[in-house]
Amino acid sequence: MKRRLLLAALPAPLLLSACAGRDVQDYAQERPQLDLRQYFNGPLVGHGVFTDRNGHVKARFVVRMVGRWQGEQGVLEEDFEYSDGRKERRVWRLTHHGNGRYSGRADDVVGEAQGQAAGNALRWGYTLKLPVDGKVYEVQFDDWMWLIDDRVMINKARMRKFGIDLGEVTLSFSR
Repeated sequence: MKRRLLLAALPAPLLLSACAGRDVQDYAQERPQLDLRQYFNGPLVGHGVFTDRNGHVKARFVVRMVGRWQGEQGVLEEDFEYSDGRKERRVWRLTHHGNGRYSGRADDVVGEAQGQAAGNALRWGYTLKLPVDGKVYEVQFDDWMWLIDDRVMINKARMRKFGIDLGEVTLSFSR
């Protein structure tokens, strides 16, 4: 009851902005301009952590990547090594559709990932098949990348299942 009263007391524009979330177009004027075909071309390395919904670090990892593009088609090979010695490999097959729009497929991604870039940012959404304790769960990723300069990119990805936050992946890529 108190929550309904609080929501009713908020001005309509504030309620709408709270529901809308971030839009990649908010970064349209930011520089340097992000072009995935340029940044993910050649070797890169990333360092990251997975934090649970309470902010506790549950995994640390290094990912070594090699990207190759031919026109509008690209392949991004990712080799992960976790602090516990576990290794994973993901190969993305990417397509640039123009106007900052991208799509991608990987063996552990359900369907097709969709992305939109504007300015120095990319928002990438997809569902990943995530193995945990012998079971595979389909979790949704809301993945954001921001190009800092021609060498460094920061990546934050929220993981959700049934709309419930599971945690966050934070990465720093460097060329």
